[in-house]
Amino acid sequence: MPVRPTAPLILAATLTAAVGLTACGGGSGSDPDTVKVAYNRSTDNKIRFKDNHLAEVKKQFEKAHPGKKVKLIPIQAQDNDYATKVQQMMRSPKTAPDLVYEDTFRINSDIKAGYLRPLDDYLATWKSWDQFVDTAKAAAKAEDGKTYGVPDGTDTRGLWFNKEIFAKAGLPADWAPKNWDDVLDAARTIKKKVPGVIPLNVYTGKAPGETSVMQGFEMLLYGTGDAGAHPLYDPKAKKWVTGGKGFQDALAFLRTVYSEKLGPDISDALDPNVGTTVYSEWLPEGKLAIALDGSWLGQNWLKTGGKPWPEWSRTLGLAAMPTQHGQAPGKVSMSGGWTWAISAKSKNPDLAWKFIEQLQTKDNAVTWDVVDAQIAVRKDVARDPEYTSSMPGITFFTSLVKYTHYRPTTPVYPQVSTAIGEAMEAATTGDSSPEKAAASYDGQLKSIADGATVAAGRG
Repeated sequence: MPVRPTAPLILAATLTAAVGLTACGGGSGSDPDTVKVAYNRSTDNKIRFKDNHLAEVKKQFEKAHPGKKVKLIPIQAQDNDYATKVQQMMRSPKTAPDLVYEDTFRINSDIKAGYLRPLDDYLATWKSWDQFVDTAKAAAKAEDGKTYGVPDGTDTRGLWFNKEIFAKAGLPADWAPKNWDDVLDAARTIKKKVPGVIPLNVYTGKAPGETSVMQGFEMLLYGTGDAGAHPLYDPKAKKWVTGGKGFQDALAFLRTVYSEKLGPDISDALDPNVGTTVYSEWLPEGKLAIALDGSWLGQNWLKTGGKPWPEWSRTLGLAAMPTQHGQAPGKVSMSGGWTWAISAKSKNPDLAWKFIEQLQTKDNAVTWDVVDAQIAVRKDVARDPEYTSSMPGITFFTSLVKYTHYRPTTPVYPQVSTAIGEAMEAATTGDSSPEKAAASYDGQLKSIADGATVAAGRG
């Protein structure tokens, strides 16, 4: 699941009413000529990109398949509530949609619950599947080796830096750090030569939640060790990896940032809304030199965004987050994403698949990635001029897809994430050494995973 700034919470009564209405829409029986499509509608009533896009694809589909109909079932809710509602719908053939928008974050838990069906027979004869990059394909693959969803976009993460601050510090406008030391050295130089600004922001601690864990810790952890290593979860052994040297080194990096006062004040860093502060204040106001953050930040600074900042594309530079020692492949990123999946109790799986094919014509794939500021997961889309010119930085962030990693999608990951956040906070504040924080994490991990752990460095 992409860790993006969340929309304001809506009132519980409104949510219940909205979800209740859409549930009725899902129970239309088993009309063999109608495909029912459930998806999440933004809680911000001003945002209707997805609704408009799906309505257009519906028109295309019904024109291309005379006599067939598409019933769109929008569910207006925050991500957790959306997931709960869709799961409720998929439990019964009477309410199950044929097609459902699935977060890769939750796809394995829904597979385990028996809510989704494998798509391998369809994919085997679908020529467009060859256009999808391997990392995106893997995100929709279950532990049984079968694929249960077709991804429609992703996001990546890297280093945003203020070129004006860099110039004052005597640092290059084409900065490209080769290892962690290069990142820390740049932050130290800024602290010395440009007092009054925050040299580096790396998310940390419990309160920011998955923003800290994915965009902070895991961006570090997945840059340790050798290429192809499994520093958090070993999918072959089906076991969680304990906090070894790489885990401790990631915590030590955080400790260095905050003990040397290279980052924001710890009280600000541990604020649950720090992500909003980064894009709405620190970066546009020139208060932050380097931000380890996501590909979507630019959306906020467009004329249509929440914090218009016309100069952002000239003021900010972009650099890939390097691996710890510059070891292969040299760069690291983390990604989330959503997929289109067919429910196990669908009465019209073949028709649902045809709608996926319509959604994923090349033109429709380009349009979707442009309007929703998604990073392309298809090679043909990534080369398309409309896509490559859609927003400053889009080509850079697309180039990181081949270096990216996805979080483990096992059902207990949210609990593991919480334990990581606690270890981060302990190391950041100095309450524990990185070694002790990692040891505490190991104790929690063994309980969460019910003993299904493997020592770091094995597997």
